Amino acid sequence: HHHEHHHEHGEHCCCGHDHDHEHEHHHHHADEVFTSWGKETVKAYTKSELEDALSMLANREDIGEILRSKGIVKASDNEKWYYFDFVAGDFEVRTGEPDIVGRIVVIGSHLKDDEIEKIFLG
Repeated sequence: HHHEHHHEHGEHCCCGHDHDHEHEHHHHHADEVFTSWGKETVKAYTKSELEDALSMLANREDIGEILRSKGIVKASDNEKWYYFDFVAGDFEVRTGEPDIVGRIVVIGSHLKDDEIEKIFLG
């Protein structure tokens, strides 16, 4: 007569199949504390000044782990405003419609607020 054998295929299974359950995950642990730094500003920027500030966010390890930044600031070289997005070390700057006041937000962990403020506001 016919009968079936069932067994669990775990990491230590010796049935001969590959049961590699090691997966590489890039994620943040729940015990990491994310904070944000944010300011309103009337300061106007040239595009290169803003790009320099965003490059510093990407390259300076002494200011914390920057996950995200976004904002809108007045453009000193025309009547538009600059909108920017920064994610994982990459950023985009584009022009957009004017607003009342500029706003900058930086989100991450172990942020050095005073250093971030110097980068954006001098």
